[in-house]
Amino acid sequence: MTPDEMSAKLVFHVKHEAIAELQTFNNILAAQNEVMNLVGPATLPDYWSRHVLDSAQLLDRRPDARTWADLGAGAGFPGIILAILLKHSEGLPPHVYLVESLTKRCRFLQTVVDDLSLPATVINDRAENVKLKVDVVTARAVAPMNKLLGFAEGFIHKGADAWFLKGENVESELVDAGKVWGFDVEQYESLSDPRGRVIHVRRLRRVR
Repeated sequence: MTPDEMSAKLVFHVKHEAIAELQTFNNILAAQNEVMNLVGPATLPDYWSRHVLDSAQLLDRRPDARTWADLGAGAGFPGIILAILLKHSEGLPPHVYLVESLTKRCRFLQTVVDDLSLPATVINDRAENVKLKVDVVTARAVAPMNKLLGFAEGFIHKGADAWFLKGENVESELVDAGKVWGFDVEQYESLSDPRGRVIHVRRLRRVR
C-alpha cells in the first residue's frame, strides 16, 4: 500500500476491498485518459489526494446519505469514488446516479460501473432534464454556481441536500449566483486543497 493509499485508509477508515477498487479505477482512468480527455494528465500522479480525497470528503459531511446524484459526472469525480466507498459501507443499499450529457463519457462511466459492479446508474442526459429524488445532489468542476444551481434546482426541490466541490473562485461565483438565486450557504475548507471549498446550499429559490 502506497503512502497515499494509507492516508486515504486512515482518514476515512476505508476497507481494503475499497482501496483495491479505487486503485483499479485509477488504472482504468489512466489508460482511458490517453485516448480521451477525462482529466488533466498532470493530475494523475496526485490521484489519491487530488481526486479520491477531494471526492470522499463529501461522505464526511453526509455519512447518512444513501442515494446521491452526481451532475456532470464526467470522469467519475465525485460519483464513482462515492459509489466505491458506499458499496463497502454499512447500512441500507446505496445508489449513485451519474448524470452526464456527453455520450462518450457515459460509455467510460458505464465501463467502470460494470467492471467494478458498482451500485450506480449512468444517465446520458442534461441534468436539468433529470427528475430524481435523492438524499444528496453534488457536482465538481461542472459550471459556475449560477448555472450549477439551475442544474440542481429540480433535485433540491424534491428534497435533496446540495453539496458541491468548488475551487478558489467560489466567492465571486456566489456573488454572481446571488443576482439570480436566493439561498443560504455554508462553506468548509477542502481536505484536499486549502484553496478549495465544500459548499452546502440550502433554501434555494429564484429571485429573478
